[in-house]
Amino acid sequence: MKLNKMFSSLMIEKKGEPVSWFVRLTNILILVLLFYGLFSFGFSRLSYTFRWGSVWKYRNNLIDGFIMTILLSLASLVLSVLLGFLFAIAQKSRILLIRYFSRAYIEVIRGTPLLVQILMFFYVIANAAGLNNRYIAGVLIMSIFASAYIAEIIRAGIDGVGSTQLETARSIGLTKQQTYRHIVFPQVITGVLPPMAGQLASLIKDSSLLSIIAIKEFTMAAREVNANTFSTLESYIPLAIGYLILTLPISYVTKKLERRYFYET
Repeated sequence: MKLNKMFSSLMIEKKGEPVSWFVRLTNILILVLLFYGLFSFGFSRLSYTFRWGSVWKYRNNLIDGFIMTILLSLASLVLSVLLGFLFAIAQKSRILLIRYFSRAYIEVIRGTPLLVQILMFFYVIANAAGLNNRYIAGVLIMSIFASAYIAEIIRAGIDGVGSTQLETARSIGLTKQQTYRHIVFPQVITGVLPPMAGQLASLIKDSSLLSIIAIKEFTMAAREVNANTFSTLESYIPLAIGYLILTLPISYVTKKLERRYFYET
């Protein structure tokens, strides 16, 4: 009985009661031990000998690639959110040309692989426009790709606002701009944050495909280290950890914002 009560107090959250730091820490430690045991068992069966020394010599390559991924991702995140917002609003436009262009843009981008888009944009469109800077081209490609998905996320959030709320806003004399500012957007923020976080995390990971146009980001740096050292796991384990370092803060900040901007509907 005592063991059951102890297990219940550590593993089961009681409704309406805050979870203590001791319980949180205990569950985190259990998860760490479970993952450690899983990977330890796997590597023991593999009989693989790690050679971290050979990879350590190329640590500057990995650091430079990691920094480049951060810069590319930050620029792409900002631009893709701006473009996504504009295309989401464009889908509500009364001007048919703008609405159809926005719809066609989203469908084409979402319906074709990113790899094909990178090759077409860089070697065809950017070349025709005289854009020779592959880093600027890479940011534009990633922004264009992600903005199509972000536009749909924002549009779905706007459509999720009840029509009765919009009718109420009109009845009290609010303009369209005031309705979006005071009624629609506050509710949209909470609804789009979780899928937006997933999309932004995917954008960071998708930046690895820019290596095909010779942009030396994190993944390409890991490939070069692997080619020089023939230490596959030692090259790609830091790669996985690095991407976790970049994506986990997005999830954490999103949850904070979600709680801060929660609105009852």
